[in-house]
Amino acid sequence: MRIAGAESQIMEALWASNPLTAEALVADVQSRQAWGAATVKTLINRLLKKGAIKSERVEGRHQYRPLVERTAWVESESQGLLDKLFDGQVAPLISHFAEHRKLSPDDVARLKALIEELDHD
Repeated sequence: MRIAGAESQIMEALWASNPLTAEALVADVQSRQAWGAATVKTLINRLLKKGAIKSERVEGRHQYRPLVERTAWVESESQGLLDKLFDGQVAPLISHFAEHRKLSPDDVARLKALIEELDHD
C-alpha cells in the first residue's frame, strides 16, 4: 500500500499515540504542519479508503487507529526507494550518501559495526 508523503504525517501521529479523535489528530498534525482542518480530514479519509487506518465510534466520537505498522511501512518505503534509485543495491546508496553528504564519525562507526555484525551472521 502506498502512503503519500502528506498522508504519512497522519500516520506518524497515529503511530505515536492511538486511538485519536479527529480533533486530536487535527491538533497533532497542525502542531507540525501549517495545514487547515479540512486538509487533515481529507487525508484521514484517503487513508480510510486505502485501509491504512480504521475508524471506531466511541461515546459518539470517531476515533482513529493505524492498521499498518510503522515498521512495515518503513520497510516498504525503504525497499521502494532502493529499487527505484539504486536498482535494489545497498552499496550504491551508501556510496551516494558518502559522496554527497559528509558522514559523521558516528555514522561511520555505526556502519562499521553493522558490517561486522553481518559478517558474523
